[in-house]
Amino acid sequence: MKSYAHIIGWGMAVPKRVLTNREISRMVDTTEDWIVSRTGIHERRIAGPQDTTASLGLAAARQAIEVADISPGEIDLIIVATSTPEHLFPATASIIQDALGARKAGAFDLLAACTGFVYALSLASQAIISGSMNTVLVIGSETLSRIVNWEDRGTCILFGDGAGAFVLRGSEQRGGVLSTLLRSDGSGADLLSVPAGGSRKPASIETLRDNLHTIQMNGSEVFRFATTVMVDACRQVVADAGLRMSEIDRIVPHQANERIVAAAARGLKLPADRFVLNLSVTATPLRLRFQLPCARLWLPEPSSPTPTLCSWHSAAGSHGAQPLCAGM
Repeated sequence: MKSYAHIIGWGMAVPKRVLTNREISRMVDTTEDWIVSRTGIHERRIAGPQDTTASLGLAAARQAIEVADISPGEIDLIIVATSTPEHLFPATASIIQDALGARKAGAFDLLAACTGFVYALSLASQAIISGSMNTVLVIGSETLSRIVNWEDRGTCILFGDGAGAFVLRGSEQRGGVLSTLLRSDGSGADLLSVPAGGSRKPASIETLRDNLHTIQMNGSEVFRFATTVMVDACRQVVADAGLRMSEIDRIVPHQANERIVAAAARGLKLPADRFVLNLSVTATPLRLRFQLPCARLWLPEPSSPTPTLCSWHSAAGSHGAQPLCAGM
């Protein structure tokens, strides 16, 4: 009998430190009003000295495990989507696996920038549907403030730190992750990148001097790409799930920029209140711009009916979407 991958637990963690637009306006040539008008963001969370990608991911994972009412020993696989791992190796997922005491779980990191959590959720759901896994923990965790150039107003206003997590489990009941769509366009690789620190440009005096270990972004081109691909991706993945757009209760978009979300709403001919946003409260990191709003959507009333959701993410080089159905 066919197995479906249901989301049975969800959690989130953010640092205590809040960095407001007013503070940023004292650091770079910008204003509070300009940031809000261009992005919708009022503040962002910033990791403190004791916060790391693993510690934030661990806190979110523990919350998700508690909501799911399972023990760490039941977890078969842990996937951590991150662009700011603790180390190149060992994997941040392995560090979290050890801290949780999930002794029978496999663990690996996945690096796909903004789309990382959608990619990880897709892999987790397929592992469950195939029958090779039954319970999978998916975590997105970032400390992007540590790779931001705080003198670049085009990027430092956007990125923050935090973590979110889902627990997925197999069930014969239809629901959960109903379909996924994953795409990539490597021709845009230079539009959003951290140029140095890899094998192509190892760390050197020159790369440090030129800030090549920080996020570099062509904002207008990233905006164009995101608004172009997301409408089609959302429509296709909903159709693949056997649903109509009118049946989607909420759309949880990549929370990069309020104007991107507004453009997608117009393209999908949907009202703005169908979209779940947390941008006005806090800028969140890359892939967390999906699971943090989901955790906020579900945590207050875990016993209430789960809505039918569609999520989408985009980066300069990749994008993806997936519908998550009631009955999780």
